[in-house]
Amino acid sequence: MFKEELIIAGFGGQGVLSMGKILAYSGVVQGLEVTWMPSYGPEMRGGTANVTVILSDERISSPIAHDYDTAVILNQQSMDKFEPKVKPGGVLIYDPNGIVRPPSRSDIRVYSIDATAEAARLGNIRVFNTMILGGYLKVRPVVTLENAFAGLAKSLPERMARLLPANEAAMRHGMEIIRLATA
Repeated sequence: MFKEELIIAGFGGQGVLSMGKILAYSGVVQGLEVTWMPSYGPEMRGGTANVTVILSDERISSPIAHDYDTAVILNQQSMDKFEPKVKPGGVLIYDPNGIVRPPSRSDIRVYSIDATAEAARLGNIRVFNTMILGGYLKVRPVVTLENAFAGLAKSLPERMARLLPANEAAMRHGMEIIRLATA
């Protein structure tokens, strides 16, 4: 049996909900059972946002998860809230930009992906979230890269189709730059 309970959390405007939607569509394309449950503050951009995605090869009984196999963390508030909720043996992935207290647990695998700095270096901060998604898929290959590209295409409106190549390249690049964090 396969089941992945994932939380992606950060500030509104970082593409948190989009990452979850791309992953959810990718799971559907791959033939998995999927739930996608966004949560965000009333202020949207700049406020906190998170999304729970559950992927499974069996029917999912509830879209609500209290503990997670993986957490993708993009700000300190989310680190403080969700680091304790990663299951022992689970995975935490974070972008160090804006993180003042990095994760400290020794019973989970911790990965760092400096997507903020890398997207800025590449001159396209808008691919930050797909870079992170690529890093996640390197560490937790829950869907194939081809299905992730199909999920990306499905999640983008037609008028944005020109952005597909840059986002696909960002996913591949994210797979290259994610690193196991050292304590």
